[in-house]
Amino acid sequence: MSCPRLSIQLLCKGEEKVTQPPGDVILTQGQTATLNCTFTTTDSNPYLFWYKQEVNSYPKFILTRSRYIADNSPEFVKDRFDAELKDSSVPLMIQDLHVCDSAVYYCRTADSYLHALWFCSPVQLF
Repeated sequence: MSCPRLSIQLLCKGEEKVTQPPGDVILTQGQTATLNCTFTTTDSNPYLFWYKQEVNSYPKFILTRSRYIADNSPEFVKDRFDAELKDSSVPLMIQDLHVCDSAVYYCRTADSYLHALWFCSPVQLF
């Protein structure tokens, strides 16, 4: 079943953009990783999300940030996984790296009114 044309136009306005720097981040156990994510939006209260995807698995929600919300998944506690929403970026900081943190990390935004999704290209953390 196809979506109504009006819905497609609303969800694909092209006014939102999310960008992560290309390439791998290579660090050692115990270090702190900062994964950058920049965005542009016309929304006055954008929602930004981070996800972790391990090999042969689905993306797992890490956290969301907006002007009024700072929420982490219980699996990803704030003392290790944190992000601060700035004017046009939401870098993810992972403290005290463990081997199990090796994965692909995705940043995305959602329009606060339509909750349309815009994904960036992933960053691999080794």
